[in-house]
Amino acid sequence: MIDALYSTRILTLAANLPHSGRLPEPSPDARFGTGERVARLCGSRAIVDVVLDETDRVIDFAQDIKACALGQAAAGVLGESVIGASVDEIETARDAMVAMLKSGGEGPVGRFEGLRALQQVADYPARHASTLVAVEATLEAARQAATRTSLAGAA
Repeated sequence: MIDALYSTRILTLAANLPHSGRLPEPSPDARFGTGERVARLCGSRAIVDVVLDETDRVIDFAQDIKACALGQAAAGVLGESVIGASVDEIETARDAMVAMLKSGGEGPVGRFEGLRALQQVADYPARHASTLVAVEATLEAARQAATRTSLAGAA
């Protein structure tokens, strides 16, 4: 039954959205990126802003999440874990999460291991997209920021 998806852990994560909102307008030389994802089936939406340092690690993060409890729970884990993460770590976590939901993978490890709390969503394919919106938006924002060359780094 779908009620089993909404465990105390999921609801606690959903209620705790660290770094809610949007980042202020960055300086022109900031390695800033914005990602947005929408789950077509249910309309869950995530807009994520990140700033990367010169080593492609997240130094600032904000998320505007309008999603179901599952999408909010994933966003809660991201908010707790993303500062200091590299673009590669975010991509690896996204790939592991997709594998967990779609092909029986174990789920993310390391800093994003908390996303494993959503493992039971694998049994509900209609919920996969809403569960992934924050992760996908974060990866999009980080990739975008990584393509920007900081003026300070170019000097």
